[in-house]
Amino acid sequence: MKNSRRSFFKQGLVGAVALGTASISRPVAAIPTETNARAAKRIVLISLDGICVEGYLKAKTPNLDKLMAEGSLSLDTRVVMPSVTLPNWTSHLTGSGPEQHGVVDNSWEISKFTLPAIEKDSAGYYPSVFKVLKDAIPQMKTAFYYNWINLFYPYNKQYLDEVSYLEKDAYVPNYEKAFSFLKANRTDPTLVFLYSVHTDHAGHKYKWMSPEYIRSIEEADVEIGRFIEKIKQEGLYKDTHFMFLTDHGGINYGHGGVSTDEMIVPWGITGPGIKKEFKITEPNNTVNTAAVILHLFKVKQPLSWTGEVIKSIFK
Repeated sequence: MKNSRRSFFKQGLVGAVALGTASISRPVAAIPTETNARAAKRIVLISLDGICVEGYLKAKTPNLDKLMAEGSLSLDTRVVMPSVTLPNWTSHLTGSGPEQHGVVDNSWEISKFTLPAIEKDSAGYYPSVFKVLKDAIPQMKTAFYYNWINLFYPYNKQYLDEVSYLEKDAYVPNYEKAFSFLKANRTDPTLVFLYSVHTDHAGHKYKWMSPEYIRSIEEADVEIGRFIEKIKQEGLYKDTHFMFLTDHGGINYGHGGVSTDEMIVPWGITGPGIKKEFKITEPNNTVNTAAVILHLFKVKQPLSWTGEVIKSIFK
């Protein structure tokens, strides 16, 4: 029998609308906001590389389906150009496009770049969501788990409490480390970035929408389910926000172009105060992720950021 939650969310594409943002040159320090809503306790960013909408719809992902049925999901989120990995994950985690953070391709390094960032910290890094949260909330705990070496280059390690890199597309041990980190810091506000590149590599090696590519998504879903079940057993699920993120889609054996297969991706969020079984139709972009995170933690974003809070997702 077809899962009703799956059928509700996994529908065809709706026409996507690009989100326009403006550059603001003078940053201000982030400070806690004055709102009545309670600040988030913890946010987990479940991040899979290279997930196209068609692949997400085709893959059997009962755990992600169940998670997203508890929240809000977009199937027409735009990525920034170029539709490649480093610019888009940097946009997710800095609330800004390449024109602001300066990461315009996958070869960016702190000492090797073409476009300088519009704002930098003392070490030369554009302000990430980790820095803004640490500056505003001293007790904030942050962690970054990844398996593609270049991914961490745009971030100042000073603002991360735990960083774990795995080689050869390994990712399961990082799910275990992330759970241990959440458990150990259960009384502190926490942000965890939990990423794997193996899905993207399957597309490059076997082709997007190939059986191997679809299988890579389904394998990740199994581990996501185990991770979430541990969080539930530990009593942390109820007070945790989860975001499901990706950086670009793909076509044939690659990405980087402007086709809808490459430029439009799924984006989801669940947790306290988020609408359930809600299909996001509001224009969305990867630059909005960090803006939503700061909003949940009740922290104002720097003026150099261009992301917007998707207001329709809140109850």
